[in-house]
Formats: sequence, C-alpha cells, structure tokens
Amino acid sequence: MRANEAPTFDPKVFLGLGKIGEGRTSAEFDKNQVVFAQGDPANAIFYIQKGRVKLTVVSSSGKEAVVAILGADDFFGEGCLTRQSQRVSTASAMDVCSIMRIEKARIVRLLHEEPAFSEVFVAHLLSRSIRVEEDLVDQLFNSSEKRLARVLLLLANFGKEGQPETVIAKISQETLAEIVGTTRSRVSFFMNKFRRLGFIDYKDRLEIHSSLLSVVLND
Repeated sequence: MRANEAPTFDPKVFLGLGKIGEGRTSAEFDKNQVVFAQGDPANAIFYIQKGRVKLTVVSSSGKEAVVAILGADDFFGEGCLTRQSQRVSTASAMDVCSIMRIEKARIVRLLHEEPAFSEVFVAHLLSRSIRVEEDLVDQLFNSSEKRLARVLLLLANFGKEGQPETVIAKISQETLAEIVGTTRSRVSFFMNKFRRLGFIDYKDRLEIHSSLLSVVLND
C-alpha cells in the first residue's frame, strides 16, 4: 500500500469475530435467548457470525409462526432501513450464537461509502427476497411432506455455495411444524418415513442425506 493511501475495505474483516467499535458490538447468545422482541425499537441491523437464529411472529390472537431460520453470514433486522420503527418479529437464538449488532447510522454510512459492503448487503437482500418468493410458492403448491423435505435441505445448506452441512443440530418437531405450516403429528409421521427410506438419520443429532432431494424433485 502506498503512503497516505487508505486501506482497502474488506467486509469479511469488518464483520469478523471479535470486531467491535465504529457503531458495532458483538455478543454471545445462549440457546433460546432473545436477540430482539416483536415491538422493540428497530434501530440496528444484526449479523450472525456463528450459530442459527429463528424469526417468529405472533398474531393479535396469540398464534405464533416461524417466518425464517437464519445461519452464519446472514443479516437480520434490516427493516430498520425502511420506515419500520418497531420490530415486526422476534429473533431468538436456536443454539449458542455470536452476533454482531451494527447501528443503523453506521450501516447507512457504509452503504454510501463502501461499495464492497454494499455489494455484500445487496446480495443478501436479493437472496432473502428469492427465498421469500420460494417459500410462498412452496406454501401454495407443495404438500406438507415436500415442504418439510425442503426445510430440512435448507437447514443443511443444500444449494448454497460450498459443501452442505449434512449433520446439523437437532431442531424440535414443534418448530419444524411451525415452519412447514402443519401439525407436529404430521411432521413426526414424515420424519419417520424419511428415516425409514434412508433420507435422514436422527437421534442425538440430525443427519440429512442428499437422497432427500428426491422428495423435493419428485412431481
């Protein structure tokens, strides 16, 4: 680097474990610990450095639904960049997580001043938008069996860059039922069917095999 030349901004370094300051803090969250609750002020964006986070919403009648499960390298809480003044969902850790909190003003400045960060963030937004669209199509046209298979594959990162994580932390059948939009008994039935067919294994941990793709691809 030449004298007086500003260092190149690296989003991976900025978002890395242990990085704090400049409007950002990093914290550890235990399993089931709430990161923010529905109705809280929306004044920051969060970035998952390690672990998984569940986003849930509760209706006025008290019915709860899981709207997303996010993993490492995902952002959440980006609604604060719009006119959203309060959180419309609750974010809670599904296992031990390391999460960075970045103040809204810092994010806005980064988006204006650092093209490398803007590229990473826009890619995240596009990926989330595509995922929401796919989820809607899934709910409208696919059976609960196929929706469950797709959720399990997504949890194992099938279809993402790099190798899928075939062994993942166990997730309760109640949570799976909320994501899929069906009953726990139906989830239990299909999970047993998938295990019997050799698509998954589960006891102390959940192992997803690539053969489960046949359920999603089968018309």
